[in-house]
Amino acid sequence: MSARRLALVVAVVVAALIAGACGDRTGAATDGTVPVVTTTTILADLVHQVGGDRVRVESLVPKGGEVHTFDPTPSDIRRVTDARIVFRNGLALDDWLGDLVGDTGTEAPVVALGDDLPGVELLAGDEAGEPNPHLWMNVAYASKYAGRIADELTAVDPDAASVYEANLAAYQARLDALDDEARTALAAIPAANRTVVSFHDAFPYFAAAYGLTLDGTVVDSPGQDPSAAQVAALVTKIREGGVRAIFAEAQFNPAIVDTIAAETRATVVSDLYTDSVGDPPQDTYEGLMRWNVERVVAALGG
Repeated sequence: MSARRLALVVAVVVAALIAGACGDRTGAATDGTVPVVTTTTILADLVHQVGGDRVRVESLVPKGGEVHTFDPTPSDIRRVTDARIVFRNGLALDDWLGDLVGDTGTEAPVVALGDDLPGVELLAGDEAGEPNPHLWMNVAYASKYAGRIADELTAVDPDAASVYEANLAAYQARLDALDDEARTALAAIPAANRTVVSFHDAFPYFAAAYGLTLDGTVVDSPGQDPSAAQVAALVTKIREGGVRAIFAEAQFNPAIVDTIAAETRATVVSDLYTDSVGDPPQDTYEGLMRWNVERVVAALGG
């Protein structure tokens, strides 16, 4: 057993002893709200929009954190232990949650929002045989996440069914408007400018939904820098393909992207948001998607 794994197990035991000393846990917060844990800040915002004041939601991965490489700490154990329901993305994005949930022994349901989600067309991911997990980058798919969240919150808190139903209707109406807004804005980009490269494989659903073409990624996955040969091959591909822009995200170091851009004269958009919310006005899913659309249109000449 690794030292980190041992530390987590010890922390679980301590947390269990403390919980037992404090009496019975019912999965309800002292203020009457439903405690909810999510793996990412984007999922936390979706839960907040659907749950409203009825829920108290926390994200394990902090704002600006990296969900692909996140390593839970003992301080995360208590949050999962106290949660009445846990939401993750699924599709292999946040599989690290499995060990944490198993160690806590929680009986709270763990819902993988992207797994077997009706009405979506899964695209290939960067790992052979694995689907791309970034479904929420298509606003219409994020709306489906919201629908599943409402169903699951109702299951654990049926007394608030009407609250979740009303919040969901209002939120999905706003997401429908956002989706229309994105389609209209991105449709104005000239056809010759629609081919781009991204830092990592976070944009396929965005591109498919809104009419862009992805012609490669800078890294195979976050935390794995490309080799010199891979960078050279990508530079050649960008030059030959007439790639107009390279998309990168605010949470990643743009050094590699800037180097490639200097060799190709492609425009770098380094402040997009995919896996995490940011500071206002990018602190909600709606805000970050609206920001992404505005930045992409500005870079590609819409």
